[in-house]
Amino acid sequence: MKKIRILLGALLFLGLPQAWSQTTSDSAQSRKFSVLSTYLTLLNWGEEKFNTHHYEFHFRYRITDKDQIGLKLTTWELFEPMGIQFWDPGLMEESEFYPGRLEEKGIGITYQRFLWKKLYASIEVLPLWKRYVDENKHEIRNGFKLYTTYHLGYHFDFLDNRVFLEPQIHCNYWPIDTKAPAGFETKDRKWTNYFLFEPNLYFGFAF
Repeated sequence: MKKIRILLGALLFLGLPQAWSQTTSDSAQSRKFSVLSTYLTLLNWGEEKFNTHHYEFHFRYRITDKDQIGLKLTTWELFEPMGIQFWDPGLMEESEFYPGRLEEKGIGITYQRFLWKKLYASIEVLPLWKRYVDENKHEIRNGFKLYTTYHLGYHFDFLDNRVFLEPQIHCNYWPIDTKAPAGFETKDRKWTNYFLFEPNLYFGFAF
């Protein structure tokens, strides 16, 4: 399921025609607020063992014509280490699965800067509160992770900037990650504390 999600994101990133983008009007430029999410929020289906129950919402405020700041709210469940790279054969292999689940949720801050036309770079800093549960959903331990992501993407407007899409590529890095229970730590220490070049697609509404 994770490979399917990443491949879908890559196809969306590569396949969106720039003809969809529209020139914004003065009224569109006056829209200061936006609400958006990732396509992953719509994909909480399929086999339970691969379901990450990923829900993510962003609330942004435009402070200049080129700059936006925002809040990010998210929750997901991991069934394997996040540091297994997309091209590694260990991804989605049950031999690398945790002996249970890692539930993570948090509220973070975001900053987006338009570099050229609608090409943008952004950064997200997200403190995550972790909850480890065993295969019977019994809590084992709580923890903390500082999760950061670095994005490069393009902003496509529709309907006078009321609706938009943002296909992007991003890299993830978590410099702080408190010690996991033994069975989880055994899996984690085989892999990195970063994930490179993940395609994604955000969709949202401006007002």
